[in-house]
Amino acid sequence: MNAARSAKGRWIEDWDAEDEQYWERGGKRVARRNLYLSVASEHIGFSIWSMWSVLVLFMTPKIGLGFAPDEKFLLVVTPTLVGALLRPSYSYAVTRFGGRNWTVFASAILLVPALLTVWFIQRPGTPLWVFLVISALGGVGGGNFASSMTNITSFFPRRHQGWALGLNAGGGNLGVAAVQLLGLTVISTAGDTHPAYIAAFYLPLIALISVLCAVKMDNIAAVRTDPGAQREALAHRDTWLISLLYIGTFGSFIGYGFAFGLVLQTQFGATPLQAASYTFLGPLLGSFARPLGGWLADRFGGALITLLTFAGMAAGTGVLLLAAARHSLPVFIGGFTVLFVLSGIGNGSTYKLIPAAFTHQAEARIVAGHDATRAFAAARRLSGAAIGISGAVGALGGVAINLAFRSAYGGGTGSGTPAFLSFIGYYALCAALTWTVYLRRERAAAPTAAGEKAVAADRPSRESVNA
Repeated sequence: MNAARSAKGRWIEDWDAEDEQYWERGGKRVARRNLYLSVASEHIGFSIWSMWSVLVLFMTPKIGLGFAPDEKFLLVVTPTLVGALLRPSYSYAVTRFGGRNWTVFASAILLVPALLTVWFIQRPGTPLWVFLVISALGGVGGGNFASSMTNITSFFPRRHQGWALGLNAGGGNLGVAAVQLLGLTVISTAGDTHPAYIAAFYLPLIALISVLCAVKMDNIAAVRTDPGAQREALAHRDTWLISLLYIGTFGSFIGYGFAFGLVLQTQFGATPLQAASYTFLGPLLGSFARPLGGWLADRFGGALITLLTFAGMAAGTGVLLLAAARHSLPVFIGGFTVLFVLSGIGNGSTYKLIPAAFTHQAEARIVAGHDATRAFAAARRLSGAAIGISGAVGALGGVAINLAFRSAYGGGTGSGTPAFLSFIGYYALCAALTWTVYLRRERAAAPTAAGEKAVAADRPSRESVNA
């Protein structure tokens, strides 16, 4: 293994994780070191991205920032949108600048929104547009997921990618729960007039992670070999269909994570302490449920688990409607918590549909007479690109959810019923799509000679990896 330093940073020129001897000789140690630092960077990125879901709970007349509910929802929508739009470029940046180099930049730039938040969040009379600019800058944390997943995919062999990507994604998602738990700690100890403490807490952590990533992470030269995969993946129907499903799962997770506290304040008149006491639990459980969704999909099929997830989410949203009508806070919180868990399971199972879909296409190409090794190498390449695209599109679901809440509560009715009804309709649409396209395909699929070749091709030679 040859890690060469240059003016552009530390690069590994001969990386081949699929070679078992190479992996055991030192590749595994390097990959895990990069994974753990990637998880830490992505975790803080998610925390900065979702920080405004906590800060808006503090924005009351007490500190001279008495914004209306629809204005607060706008502050939550803005970083969600920016983070979603940045994801494709963040994913591409890894192939352009290197995983280590981009992770250092993506971590260090988080200092900008954190510092601005500390400076402005407790200045009475600050206009809404200033906070909108700062919250938009906080959206850069949402791009970290795409670059992190693209980078870590390259470090691990196919036989270990499920574990590695599950840990990477779950560790990042936990950043949502972490910042909300921090908000609860600040309110419980210092009161609800010190939101600057939240952003200040992350300043030394951002600096530390940026330095550690610069010193300990690596770039892989082979990542640069495939610049056109995203364009090819965009031309495939499955990329867009699975992205629609991911809007329902990840979009729900991030949308509810950002909006839950505000919904409790607006729907039930909860105090900042009461809202912060409940907001962290759902994202925490949903983050841990993501690897479970992947495991269930491995065991029972991604389409079946995804279908059951959407059915459960539609039923859970119905519970929210009932709880809101009866003004039952415990049932409402319980229903929302179930939705977080189901969305986490759905995140894992929906992602499992992507390699299955492109493997199905590879098998069809083999039946048509194409070379098996090249067909499955192309399937792996396009699967990675489709994961990045669906991650970006799925995050837009969080924007839609917060806009739906803003519209529902902005009318002064204090009721989220229109938003919840629209969510049920979308979950029903996703369930129908999963059944019609993917579950029927899974049930129709039978072991074939091409399928057996897929297993053999799952440990490709270095030539096929770099094809």
